[in-house]
Amino acid sequence: MKFILDFFPILLFFGAYKMADIYTATAVLMAATVVQTALIYKMDGKLQTMHKITLVLVLGFGALTLGLHDERFIKWKPTLLYSGLAIALAVAHGLLKKNFLHMLLGQQLQLPHAVWNRLNLSWMLYCVFMAATNGYVAAYFSTEDWVNFKLWGYAFPLVFILGQGIYISRYLPKEGVDKE
Repeated sequence: MKFILDFFPILLFFGAYKMADIYTATAVLMAATVVQTALIYKMDGKLQTMHKITLVLVLGFGALTLGLHDERFIKWKPTLLYSGLAIALAVAHGLLKKNFLHMLLGQQLQLPHAVWNRLNLSWMLYCVFMAATNGYVAAYFSTEDWVNFKLWGYAFPLVFILGQGIYISRYLPKEGVDKE
């Protein structure tokens, strides 16, 4: 259910764009993100910081896109989001000596400190890659190409997260193994 909920806004955005235009699709994205956020809150009783940031960025950049009738705002929103995440992870790790991934997931995953640091670095690099890729497509390709990239570009996070899962699986405790 959560998997479908995560892709709900982008699928509706894509469908609205194909049936109408970027401005209709932006309005649909804004509404779908509000619904998505409300459903997550209803299911979990809380929102993660990422959900809050995404909601604010979608509504803010969506409002600018619609109000100024300028598609550049919605096209550059992912670049800003990914750049912000990369900077936040880097600043937390480098200056604050904190690992946000460990802080967020440390209760669910027991991993060695070095593994948490490699995961943090890989997420920083992934966010930089996604920010640069989206920025490049937004700047040098048509809106049609960018919308298609947004839909098919979801392969990047799926492959990345699968790779992360495979990487950490060797560090997870084996079930059924006695610890004597």
